[in-house]
Amino acid sequence: MRSVDGGSASGTGAASQGESVYARMLDDIRSGVLAPGARLLETEIAQRLEVSRTPVREAIRRLEADGLVSHMPRAGATVRRLAYSEIMELYEMRTVLEGTAARLAARSASGVELDELQSLNDEMAGAEGDGAQLFALNQLFHRTLIDAARNRFLVKSVNAVHTTLLILGPSTLGRPDRAPAAVTEHQAVLDALRSRDGDAAEGAMRHHMEAAQRTRLRMLRDIGILDDSYPEDAL
Repeated sequence: MRSVDGGSASGTGAASQGESVYARMLDDIRSGVLAPGARLLETEIAQRLEVSRTPVREAIRRLEADGLVSHMPRAGATVRRLAYSEIMELYEMRTVLEGTAARLAARSASGVELDELQSLNDEMAGAEGDGAQLFALNQLFHRTLIDAARNRFLVKSVNAVHTTLLILGPSTLGRPDRAPAAVTEHQAVLDALRSRDGDAAEGAMRHHMEAAQRTRLRMLRDIGILDDSYPEDAL
């Protein structure tokens, strides 16, 4: 049996299952279920997700291509660990890219996009204490702003950075003091966007990214990730 687009129905189902397993494993990395250094055992993951080993194997390959999984001698596939220097470099690049996105969006964002950004930030203000909702709204806020920059190469670069940052685990918005601060920082970016002030928009976004970076480093210190990859004196 073939689907209307010419592909086999069974092939489409397999592809859908593979995409679902990949998405589940991405979320497990983001949430910390699969922590840095965790071994990815196909049989164990397949049993937990109630699927065959084939889509799990394919998902692991995709995660390796994303830079989230590495192969260690005698350990096999494991969730990649980021060195302290890599974390700093990632946030530095994120600050540059999203600051540039804010500058470009000040010039090109439509009124509808600005209204959507305001709506998302208002929803974040009302979602205090709901970590999952805050994370989803924050993702939408940043994705909407980046799309408003109207630069496909910038979008591709930001997506690559965001994917690698998943290795660091739960969002910084889980900290009690971080979500209200993020809402205030978003509003500063929005005010600059509405004023069409590119310099102010970039400056506000850089401030927002640097605040997130400081919170991330505190989180790493608090959960005790202070081995050779995360020297205590650097935090």
